[in-house]
Amino acid sequence: MALVTVSIGSNIEREHHVRVCLDALAASFEGLRVSRVFESEPVGFEDGRNFYNLVAAFESDASVGELQAWCKRLEFANGRREGSPKFSPRTLDVDLLTVGELTGEHDGVSLPRGEITHHAFVLQPLAELLPEARLPGSGETYAALWRRFEAGDQRLWPVAFSWAEREISHPD
Repeated sequence: MALVTVSIGSNIEREHHVRVCLDALAASFEGLRVSRVFESEPVGFEDGRNFYNLVAAFESDASVGELQAWCKRLEFANGRREGSPKFSPRTLDVDLLTVGELTGEHDGVSLPRGEITHHAFVLQPLAELLPEARLPGSGETYAALWRRFEAGDQRLWPVAFSWAEREISHPD
């Protein structure tokens, strides 16, 4: 079994779609762990609706292609339209970040996902969830990467969020 990480984001009916995603992950994969939920200002979007973002980790024997297909099916089942513009509002965005220690291209997916070290809304939740885990191919821990990260104008903050009848996130 490989440790898999995914980033989850939504800026349309955020609470609903994040909960639907977490329900689907919990039903499909073993050992689900989640970061706090962060609200973030959109990066590159003309539509000003803020996002909810978090990272989830779980164990799976599925191939990279199977995991990617699962993520896309969940997005489409929740109203994401194929071929929609890159920087358009979205009900649900589920991106495969890492699959075990894999690096390079696998089943058409580049691992680890480049967004990890470029976007605060991915790296901060990942560093909170798996601080001592190492970014495949770099050997650096997520906590160390986050300490050196220069967020610039990428603002995000933790929010109160409950799922499965428990609080999974709270403001600082």
